[in-house]
Amino acid sequence: MGNCVANKSQAKDSDSEHDVEFAAGNVKLITTKEAWDQYLEEARRDGKIVIANFSATWCGPCKVIAPYYCELSEKYTSMMFLLVDVDELTEFSTSWDIKATPTFFFLKDGQQLDKLVGANKPELQKKIVAINDSLPECKQ
Repeated sequence: MGNCVANKSQAKDSDSEHDVEFAAGNVKLITTKEAWDQYLEEARRDGKIVIANFSATWCGPCKVIAPYYCELSEKYTSMMFLLVDVDELTEFSTSWDIKATPTFFFLKDGQQLDKLVGANKPELQKKIVAINDSLPECKQ
């Protein structure tokens, strides 16, 4: 489905628009590598699966799926939903080999369980449901 190839020359939207559209619900906006490490440690301590959305404010498909990602964060509260702006954390995003946005990583104890590239709502939900159903103590 839809995805954007990372391109730094694209104009960025305002940060306030980014916060409202992309990081609503239970989605935590990651602005530093330290914040990423802190949330991953919190998830590890609490036994939560992390879903990390590597996105860009200028990316059309990212804008389309962002509200849905936020809805999922409210439905699946036993998981931790993170958002990384690839333009704000360029080096960090590069270390995750992001080639297109959005890219979703599913992590347990900091290790990748799965990955989804593109704004594919049915596939995103399918992967979240499958991981959620595999959890031994599901809080849903």
